[in-house]
Parts: sequence; C-alpha cells; structure tokens
Amino acid sequence: MNKTILITGAAKRIGKEIALTFSQMGWNIIIHYNSSKKDAQDLADQINTHNPNSAKIIQANLDISSDVQRLVDESKLCFDSIDVLVNNASTFYPTPIDDISEEHWDKLIGSNLKGPLFLIQGLKDKLIESRGSIVNITDTNLSKGVANFSIYASAKGGLESITKVLARELAPEVNVNAIAPGAMLEPPDITWTDEQKEKVIANIPLKKMGSEEDIAKTVKFVVSSKYMTGQVIKVDGGRSLS
Repeated sequence: MNKTILITGAAKRIGKEIALTFSQMGWNIIIHYNSSKKDAQDLADQINTHNPNSAKIIQANLDISSDVQRLVDESKLCFDSIDVLVNNASTFYPTPIDDISEEHWDKLIGSNLKGPLFLIQGLKDKLIESRGSIVNITDTNLSKGVANFSIYASAKGGLESITKVLARELAPEVNVNAIAPGAMLEPPDITWTDEQKEKVIANIPLKKMGSEEDIAKTVKFVVSSKYMTGQVIKVDGGRSLS
C-alpha cells in the first residue's frame, strides 16, 4: 500500500515542490489549496500522468473552522492512510502596531496557527494508526523580532510551540517537527529588485538564497528520520547565526 502525504498550500511554491518530491517517491498526494484551483489541478494532472490516481485536490479556507473540518473529512476518504501532514499554507503580510485590527489577527492566526492545530487534531487518529509524521513550516526570523510583523510572528511562534508540545503529546506513535526556512523566494505577488536581493544575500553566510527544493529535501529527511521529534530545523543558509 502506497503511503499518503497531505500538504496544505500545495498548489504553488514550496508546497508544490514538496508534492513533486514525494510523488517521485511513489506516494499518494493530497493537494490542499484555498484559491489557486487551476494551479492545484494542473499539479494533480502532472502527478497523475506519471502515477495514475495518486493525486487529489481539496479546497479549504484554513481561516474557517468548517472548512478545516471538511478538509479533515475529505482527506480521510481520499486514500487508505494518511502518513504525513505538512502544514505549509501561510498568510504573510505586515501589521504595524497602529494598523492592527481583529481582521488581521483572524487572517494571520487562522492559516498560520489555528488551522494547522485543528487539522492535526482532526487527523490525529489516522496519523497514530500509520505511526506517521507531522511537519510544520515556520520561519527562521522568529527570534529576531522583525518590526511590523507582530501577528505573523506570534502565529509562527505559536506553531513552533505546539510542535514541541505535540511532539510529547503524540509520542511515541507520531513524530512532530518543524522546518524554519530563511530567504527562499520573494513574498507572494512581490518581485524584489536586484538591490533588494543583494541586501538580503549580504546577511546570509552562504551568500545565496535558498530554493523550494531545499525545503522539500529537508521535509523528506525529517519524514525519514524516525528518531527525531520536537525539533525545529533552520534551513536559512546560516542567516540565523548573525
């Protein structure tokens, strides 16, 4: 029986690369998306061309509790097992203190923390049954206190905290770890100038930006490492050293 991985926010960017990496390993792929239906369907079609009937797509807005529950229910019906959950979906934008509203709070906490937590709760039994793995995608800059991102940092910091709490709570059946990417890509819908890229790279010891593939390979490593849980792995070119 093939193993199954559910990846949130899998239609584009890092999530897409994780999906392709695990498809190459012969896994079944559940592609979650919110608004990028065409990209999700195109990815599923690409995967199914090589591994027929191995990829399915599910739409859900992780800010909405009923959508999270529907994602849980539909995921359980896709394949015989759920072996890995990757909480990759994320909302990212600045919230200067004078501009913060409850709407900002709900949107940033929803996709980055609340959604992942209740998704884990809903899929816990399936993951225990498969002695599976949870991988939460966080952010290497949490410890630096980046100005204007208080809600986003709170949400991702909370995701790192529940990584450690649930690593204890779900042991020994389920491994729970986090991966904290550094500078991989420009933020969604933003294109950096050469000057902006150079400024970012100047603060990275390896003097280059990372790629989606770097994160996908790390997810593969974490999932295969059965004697590791409760850890946060920084994939940032050494940026967190400074």
